[in-house]
Amino acid sequence: MTLEKIFEDFIDEIGEDRKREGLQKTAARAARAYTDLTKGYRQDPAAILKQAIFESNAKDLVLVKNIELYSLCEHHLLPFYGNCHIAYLPKGQIIGLSKFARLVDVFARRCQVQENLTSQIANSIQDVVKPYGVIVMIEAEHMCMRMRGVEKKNSSMVTVCALGEFEKELALQNNFFNLVK
Repeated sequence: MTLEKIFEDFIDEIGEDRKREGLQKTAARAARAYTDLTKGYRQDPAAILKQAIFESNAKDLVLVKNIELYSLCEHHLLPFYGNCHIAYLPKGQIIGLSKFARLVDVFARRCQVQENLTSQIANSIQDVVKPYGVIVMIEAEHMCMRMRGVEKKNSSMVTVCALGEFEKELALQNNFFNLVK
């Protein structure tokens, strides 16, 4: 069964008429949209990072803030979206700047929970780049909280994963949080 057929059946099941003008091509459009929204399953995070690792003597904190992310809640298939902040302490090598955004997208473009998304990003950087430490923070708004169930319109969620020196040194964590503000 194709994704387009699944969306045709969905439209039928909710009681709509697929032949109505506004819905005639909706199943095909929705199939293409969900293929794009889940493209992270077809990407390799390690390969993306390895494309742009450079030798460097840099040893001070590197921070990339406000990387937009869009994902799908694995419990309801509804969107959640927000910003990701990543910092690391280089250990002989640095990462090309655009690779942070690409890495976030690889994991965000899968059915997810925010807690796992945060740790997947941090662990991937730690495993591939092997810095002294990495910390990732995601601030996101979840449509499954806002549109359905408890319908809390102003709710958001913050998750943090700290590894290496960031896990050990509270001063490093505090520096990160101050810089993210």
